Order: sequence, then C-alpha cells, then structure tokens
Amino acid sequence: MSSKEKVILNGQQIAAALDDIVTQILDKNKSAEHLAVVGIHTCGVFLAQRIRHIIHDRTGVEVPYGSLDINLYRDDWSLITQSPVVRTTDISFEVEEKHLILVDDVFYTGRTIRSAMDALMDYGRPRSIQLAILVERDGRELPIRPDYIGMDTVMVGDENIQVRLTEKDDLDEVIVEG
Repeated sequence: MSSKEKVILNGQQIAAALDDIVTQILDKNKSAEHLAVVGIHTCGVFLAQRIRHIIHDRTGVEVPYGSLDINLYRDDWSLITQSPVVRTTDISFEVEEKHLILVDDVFYTGRTIRSAMDALMDYGRPRSIQLAILVERDGRELPIRPDYIGMDTVMVGDENIQVRLTEKDDLDEVIVEG
C-alpha cells in the first residue's frame, strides 16, 4: 500500500457491512422467497455471491443468482475505448415477479446503475429492482439512489475508491487512493 492509500474498510468491516445489507434486504422484503441477486461485473459479482450465501445461511432459501455485463449499455463506452471488454451476462432464471437485488461495489454518478437497469429490462420486467452498494461516494449525476449501503463517504479532490476482494486480489479491503 502506497503512502497515498488509506484503508477505509478492512475485511471484517466488509463482512459486517454485507451482513447489515442482508438484514436490511430481509427486513424490507419480509422474506427471501421472491428475491434474486444480480451482480454487476466485476466486483459486484463477487459481492452478490456473498450476499446470496448470507441470505441462504439465514433463511435456508437458495435465491436465484446472476451476473451482468453492462459494457455495451454504457453511455460512455465509445469514449473509454473502441473495443470494450465484454464479459458474460448470466441470468438463467425468470426475472418476472422477482425482487431483483442489483449489487455493485461503488456507487458514484449513477450511470453504471442506469446501464444495468437497461440491460436487465432485456430479460423481462421484475417486480422491483433494489440496489445494494458496498460504498457510496458523492458525485451523483442521475436521480438514482441505493436502497442498501454498506458505507458512504465523501471524497476530496481527485481521490478514487478501490475495492479489493479475495476472489481477485487475495485480500478484502476498500481503499481511497489519491
């Protein structure tokens, strides 16, 4: 970790935040029966899997799970690169009548979530889409708000948030760089 990095969530705090998010999800929805969890590539996929496991551990219900690639739905993909990296979208369950819990690691402008909602509608019309975010930072540009937040933070200047998860980085932590 460089001197310009600050850990804002360690592994235990990430686990506690996800546990709290699941408590809120179950409180709001009263049951896990009509839930499904969908993670946005890449870190959202790992967090969604963890949320799904916590729901199962608490309720015994095996909620449907999917992963979502939003790259071709982004309004800025042509600005990022002429050849976006397209990952797998895997939603192998009927979304109709489901309360979809859309999961991502960081909420910033709202543009990623808008793209994700556009992509999800190609699979049908869910009963609701609820948004679970590990870290919310300031800078919203669209009228979209998370339903469940692990932590919110205010950034200064050109600081960025980096989420590191054991599934891809061999450790769990959220850092602020800058």
